[in-house]
Amino acid sequence: MGAMILKRLGVSVFVLLAVSLLVFVFTLMLPGDPAQAILGQQATPERLAALREQLHLNDPWYTRYLTWLGGLFTGNLGTSAATGGSVNALLASKLSASMVLLVISAVVAIPVGLLLGTWSAMRRGRASDQTLTGFSLVLAALPEFVIGVVLTTLLSTTVFKLLPSVTMAAPGMRVWDYPLQLILPSLTLILVVVPYMIRMTRTTMIDVLDSGYVEMARLKGLPERQVIFKHALPHAIGPVAQVVAMQLAWLAGGIVVVEFLFRYPGLGQAMVDAVNNRDVQVVQALSMLIAAFYVVVNLIADVIGILANPKLRTETRS
Repeated sequence: MGAMILKRLGVSVFVLLAVSLLVFVFTLMLPGDPAQAILGQQATPERLAALREQLHLNDPWYTRYLTWLGGLFTGNLGTSAATGGSVNALLASKLSASMVLLVISAVVAIPVGLLLGTWSAMRRGRASDQTLTGFSLVLAALPEFVIGVVLTTLLSTTVFKLLPSVTMAAPGMRVWDYPLQLILPSLTLILVVVPYMIRMTRTTMIDVLDSGYVEMARLKGLPERQVIFKHALPHAIGPVAQVVAMQLAWLAGGIVVVEFLFRYPGLGQAMVDAVNNRDVQVVQALSMLIAAFYVVVNLIADVIGILANPKLRTETRS
């Protein structure tokens, strides 16, 4: 078991290194000159040449990559071309704002998706199961920006006008100081990920409920609650953890669209601004943050799946 966990850890490190190389190479292909972006269009050729030398822009790409990779390991994300300041300072407040949105969405979406998926599996074939399955299919087919626009139309503009349609936080204000502005972006993220959790959890639980050990437990006359919680759920934890991990990983990437839609001052909005400003250092840092979150979440899910696998635990003891 320990060897399997170490293997997953090694694969995760390799994936992050590969992603770092791809991110660095692709950002080199972005048009624009970082030195020109920092100094402006009126900069003299001498100042541009001096700044390029200072930023090591004249060095070979592999030397710059190793320098940048070393900065990642030491926590130095570089200098923003748009502001001239530290990328660490620029992203600090953005990260906290995005984490608030992610935590709210995850805390609501995970239990709702798992409970509805399990309930649907236990009532498969009935009208309630078919209704929930159809509703989740419709939601799963809608992109996040469509759900966001529909929610804005219903709750902010023409129908009820209960919530702000965009983030109202002034510069320097914390997003949680005005809780109403968190509802629409959080609800959008929740409605995007919950349908997938419901469907995947339902499929996993049906497979488990149809297994031989669950049938044997029922034949022994055990109460249905004991059959579900003692015999079915332990075998479903691993696959369900993978489902949760995939949706949490999607939240890290899908938050870019949602934050841009609601003008939310988080990492997603920072990514859009950085791409528009050709701010290469910020694009690289944000890409690695999202990739690291994705890899770590999947690593945790893999470990949970290994530790929760009854068959693996039995083989390990033997």
